[in-house]
Amino acid sequence: MAVGSKDLVSANLRGLDDDRLVDELRKAKEELFNLRFQSATGQLDNHGRLRAVRKDIARIYTELRERELGIGQSPSASAEEESA
Repeated sequence: MAVGSKDLVSANLRGLDDDRLVDELRKAKEELFNLRFQSATGQLDNHGRLRAVRKDIARIYTELRERELGIGQSPSASAEEESA
């Protein structure tokens, strides 16, 4: 992931299926853990990255919750509606 997380904007997240979103969430949480560890040991160079990763995690959780509530749709559900 790049600083600023241009690859995890809401429009791109809507195009991912649920399994891919969970995988991205896992990667983001691992990165946040590593960044916190670096911060605690004084090795972190870019402190703004902590905030960016936390926001990425929030975006992913928001998209998953929207799908759970039926507000947002997964790409597979959209494709099924178009074919019907």
